[in-house]
Amino acid sequence: MRRESWGFVIGSFLFGLAATRVYGHAVGPEIDNITYFVGSLFFTTAGFIQLRLSGRPVPGEESATVERYDWWAALIQFVGTLLFNVSTGVVLIQSLTVEQDRVWGWSPDLFGSTAFLVASGLAVVATTETDKLWDPHARNWRSTWLNMVGSVAFGVSAVGAYIVPGTDALKNATIADLGTFVGAVCFLVAALLMRPPHPRYSPNQARTRS
Repeated sequence: MRRESWGFVIGSFLFGLAATRVYGHAVGPEIDNITYFVGSLFFTTAGFIQLRLSGRPVPGEESATVERYDWWAALIQFVGTLLFNVSTGVVLIQSLTVEQDRVWGWSPDLFGSTAFLVASGLAVVATTETDKLWDPHARNWRSTWLNMVGSVAFGVSAVGAYIVPGTDALKNATIADLGTFVGAVCFLVAALLMRPPHPRYSPNQARTRS
């Protein structure tokens, strides 16, 4: 498996685990929140590695369109992981008011999910050939679309996790947990499917199918 894939696998596993109510009831809310936070750190580490592997710091006009999409996807995804660090980290602070929790907990969650959705959209274009969005023969086509589905699920989760004004209750805790779980499963499977070019391909074939 690629190096960054391990980070996404572990981070996704921890997010999916923390989203299950069986685990939450077994370990309590504090450990459950810590599990989310640790998972977000694995996401950030993987996102940073992916950004570094995407090429030069800022692709110029001479770069191929696909390379620019790929780089921007990696950068935006990395920013999203940092926002998840904030949203999962502030939950560990017990003294926050409901309003502070909404600003520092829910808002970064929403923006982080949005960043993942934008990055997934760019990655779809970067992965496909000749701007075809439906290309099952592309090497990482399945993992790219799984990441897109996972990003949508995370976005739905963020909507469900909205804190109702005047209360400390979520708008829909079930949707929040289910969206997180589905998204985590999609990201986990996508990371497992991510593969470098097969050795039987020539370098030109590998580039064509990247």
